[in-house]
Amino acid sequence: MEKNNRSGKLSLGTKFAYGTADLGIALVTASIQFFLLFYYTDILGIDPGLAGTALLVAKLTWDAINDPLFGYFSDRTRSRWGRRKPYILFGAIPFGLTIWLMFSLPAGMTGATAFIAVLGTFLLVDTAQTLVSVPYYALSAELTYDYDERTSLISIRMIFTVVGYILGAASTTLLAGIFEGMGLAKTAAYSATGAVFGAVAIATVLVTALCVKEKPNPDLQPAKMPPFSQIAQVFKNKPFVQYMIMSTIISISFTLLTSLLPYFLTYQLEMADQISPIMLVMLGTIGIFLIPWRLLAKRMSKGPAYALGLGIASAAIVGAFLLPKGPTPLIYVIAFVAGLGFSAQYVFPWSMIPDVIEVDQAQTGERHEGIYFGVNSLLGKLTGALGVAASGWALKLYGYVPNVAQTEHALFGIRFFFAIVPVIAFMIALPLLIWYPITRQKHAELVARNTQPAE
Repeated sequence: MEKNNRSGKLSLGTKFAYGTADLGIALVTASIQFFLLFYYTDILGIDPGLAGTALLVAKLTWDAINDPLFGYFSDRTRSRWGRRKPYILFGAIPFGLTIWLMFSLPAGMTGATAFIAVLGTFLLVDTAQTLVSVPYYALSAELTYDYDERTSLISIRMIFTVVGYILGAASTTLLAGIFEGMGLAKTAAYSATGAVFGAVAIATVLVTALCVKEKPNPDLQPAKMPPFSQIAQVFKNKPFVQYMIMSTIISISFTLLTSLLPYFLTYQLEMADQISPIMLVMLGTIGIFLIPWRLLAKRMSKGPAYALGLGIASAAIVGAFLLPKGPTPLIYVIAFVAGLGFSAQYVFPWSMIPDVIEVDQAQTGERHEGIYFGVNSLLGKLTGALGVAASGWALKLYGYVPNVAQTEHALFGIRFFFAIVPVIAFMIALPLLIWYPITRQKHAELVARNTQPAE
């Protein structure tokens, strides 16, 4: 790959090579987000409340430390490969192996055994993913400082993200079914699926590690602030605090929606055999509209554009809630509209984080990309775990029983937490997006200030 010009354009080759890793990362994220709870409850027979609680405990313990910690270490790393690439390169294989392990648990576990198995394997996956993903995402802030070029870089990365999501969400049950048709038991079929996903993750992460050239910035001195001071500084960055509040609301709600989607399609619409094509429509639409959303961002700031997308998605989700029980082709129309709206979510958040780092640099005179992306990664994982845990608790509260016809009470619980709760939360988040403080003009002022030679 050619040498990067941080102040201007990146080559298309650099953008595509950078984006490749997120195909593997997104594949894992989607398989966890859409199907991990379903795998625990309907394949392994684990109590949904217990599974959700185990995932939440994992997030509130080690995961509350490792994201900012790995970010801090990568900020301070100096090597001939750069600050970020050593972690991406050497974390690839452990990342893939832990994915296979997570989907290789035995069926029939109960009580403490089930709790420890879920907790232990998820901690291993999370640690390996953090080792790769935090430095990987931090790298995007260093490849270019240009406001629009960052959006372009993230948009191309999101093409790979969507492909990964499609593979993880649309092909998990499909691939497991193929392996089952080859004579494997259900648990062995999911183990084989995990092995395939792990291999894809290893290959894609290695492509980025080997093909993106990380060039050190000679003008950038190593961060001198101690780690706890850096973390404290994060919470003094008002735009980032606003971003975190908005992101928390949206992430919990989106995870709630995606975790319950298989249950909604299986038991409310009775379309279990069409889960893969429905998800393919939604995620494919997300991919199609990535570039249009990027072009729209050239006419308006990122926050309001993101709010518009969230509003469109909310309208689609309300439509899903109003569908009567039983199969209907209307779900494909709803999936298309939801994909159109949610496409904005795959463009703007990741391009907004590098912008808040400019605020931090203006305040401290240092750049702390690793800390910011570490805190953001932690936030995403915590809120994701809360969403999955809430899904499990909601299922248990409303009397869900796996693999049987559900009561009206259970069906209402699935519908309510799948649609109404997320939409209410999205509406709460909209003002935070509409009045997001870092506009195009504000960002230009920050970059000019940060690049001004010291007197």
